[in-house]
Amino acid sequence: MTLRWRWPLAAALFAALAAALHFGLPGLAAPARGALLVFGAAIVAWTVLDLDETPVALLAVLALLASGATPLEDFYAGLGNEFIWLLIGAFVIAAVLAASGLAERWALALVASARTPAALMRRLSLFIIATAFVVPSTSGRAALLLPVFLALARALAEPRLARALALLFPSVILLSACVSMLGAGAHLVALDMMRQLSGTAPGFLGWIVLAAPFGVASSLLACELILHLFLSAQERQRALSLPPAPRMPMTRAQRAVAAIAALTLLGWASGGWHGIDAPLVALCGALAVTFKPLTGMDLKSALAKVEWNLVIFMAATLVMGEALLASGAATALAETLVASLSLQRLPPWSELVLAALIALLAHLVVTSRTARATVLIPTVALPFAAAGNDASLLVFLVALGSGFCQTLTVSAKPVAMFMQGGQQHAAPRDLLLLSAALLPGLWLLLSLCAVVL
Repeated sequence: MTLRWRWPLAAALFAALAAALHFGLPGLAAPARGALLVFGAAIVAWTVLDLDETPVALLAVLALLASGATPLEDFYAGLGNEFIWLLIGAFVIAAVLAASGLAERWALALVASARTPAALMRRLSLFIIATAFVVPSTSGRAALLLPVFLALARALAEPRLARALALLFPSVILLSACVSMLGAGAHLVALDMMRQLSGTAPGFLGWIVLAAPFGVASSLLACELILHLFLSAQERQRALSLPPAPRMPMTRAQRAVAAIAALTLLGWASGGWHGIDAPLVALCGALAVTFKPLTGMDLKSALAKVEWNLVIFMAATLVMGEALLASGAATALAETLVASLSLQRLPPWSELVLAALIALLAHLVVTSRTARATVLIPTVALPFAAAGNDASLLVFLVALGSGFCQTLTVSAKPVAMFMQGGQQHAAPRDLLLLSAALLPGLWLLLSLCAVVL
């Protein structure tokens, strides 16, 4: 769609939304009406106008304040939300971990003994999955792992294998993010909504128990599909010659960073035993890992590497979600969609299967993962919950489904990072082929996960 037609279409859609609210929900209270108008305008800005997600979210929050849909106290509370501080602490730890060179060292050591491309890619998949537990955001993990990919591509000097690796890295980064609640901002949006809806939400270990089976299975499925779609049987099993693993011992700073990261993970996992909240554990880890005499990096330098754009976006979307619930807008929207689409006539299992498909396809319309969760929760999860399913389950389901976003180069930042380097190792048609092959398997896995849970 050309830029010339984007603004007229956006204006027409917003006018249609305002008319639908006026005539379809005439008794809706003013705060709820304002919240739905702002929410609809944000969706149009993200999809039709393709505007940057963070300024749109901030403008939406200001509009919510102006319309009275959310009080000023809730806006300030959103900035101080526990998930925001958890994200900041995790970003600081990840920044020091990336600067230490440990990720590249461990990855190359793990794959050095791989004798075939199949073994190499399976080992890499497991290592990429593991990084989701310590590095928040998929773009952060992509930045951490890009040097590993470039080192392997240079050492192997084989275009077809480099193409397979260029597809493997972003695919597994995106699909495995769900194994940890810190893997993507969308998970924190989902957790906040689950806590508001039911009063409880999974902790660090609880999230792993619920989500890791799907994340690991989907990542390994992607690995196998890439192996069989882009490498022949002979190429998969031929002998490899990889650079030897680094033999230099770890420096004192690297040992300290590794120990602090491990202790932070242990603190998150044992939260139910010691009772210290995950954000406090993250902040303690961030302070420890930025003690310059110990690790070589100070807090100021680490804070400069925090993805503040994502942090601010997260805070704004949390305020938007809370405004939709507190104003009654989410309930009104859910009830209207249930009635108009006759969702209550569907059996519960079919609702879960349909919600899973919508979540998987949503990246074609909304490219930001966190924005997708913000959009899908009130428009898909809550209506299906109003039709008879568990609300927290559906919120969790759409959060997991939002991880499938590698159809196009613009669908996710990790895809763009690995596709648009100095040398383009894979083509857009490769992404389309992989996405088409992945979709049926992911739909089945996500539906089974939802039914079992």
